Amino acid sequence: MSFTYYFWYTLSKIAARFFFSFRVVHPERMIEEGPLILASNHQSYFDPPLVGICSKRGVYYLARKTLLQIPLLGKLLPHINVILVDRDGNDMSALKTVIRTVKSGKGVVLFPEGTRSPDGNLQPAKAGIGLVIAKTRAPVQPMRIFGSHDAFPKGAGHISLAPITVVLGEAIRFTDAELDPATYGDHERALYQHLANRVMEAIGALHLPEESSTAESVS
Repeated sequence: MSFTYYFWYTLSKIAARFFFSFRVVHPERMIEEGPLILASNHQSYFDPPLVGICSKRGVYYLARKTLLQIPLLGKLLPHINVILVDRDGNDMSALKTVIRTVKSGKGVVLFPEGTRSPDGNLQPAKAGIGLVIAKTRAPVQPMRIFGSHDAFPKGAGHISLAPITVVLGEAIRFTDAELDPATYGDHERALYQHLANRVMEAIGALHLPEESSTAESVS
């Protein structure tokens, strides 16, 4: 974890706790070593750092190349583990970088829905995350964010100080049989979509606990 990443990581933790009463449910489930895909629902611009501060190591993120045009932010992104992607979402070079990054033993944050939910509800998964799973065979850490849509929904012009919680699920480790395209008549696209759907189902199965005793605030 570089100094710049550590600085913004720590600042994000403090801001999340102070402004949004941020907490993590089942933090012990997070895989902290080796290749990992951190898969979460997507409700807000807040989501990437919220997912990132659930891990004790520096993880990698995707961000639009157009953000480089924003003063200061454009210079910061390369120093906080950001993988830049074209706006149209079909940037194969970025996808190859994600695969190389995961294979090298790093954690990469991916949002199966592809974009922020307009209403806070879960959206269908896109096949992209399935491709990454198939090519890397890395475990997947399902995570579900609650409250970030209330705090900063898509299209909003202001921020609300709503409480935010992230619930971590048990890691998914796909078997060789599950990753074999032959199971789907050698249709790789069908395999990728199936894997993406499995991850989205795992995210959807996560819920807020009835009692807060199972949660820990990020420290």
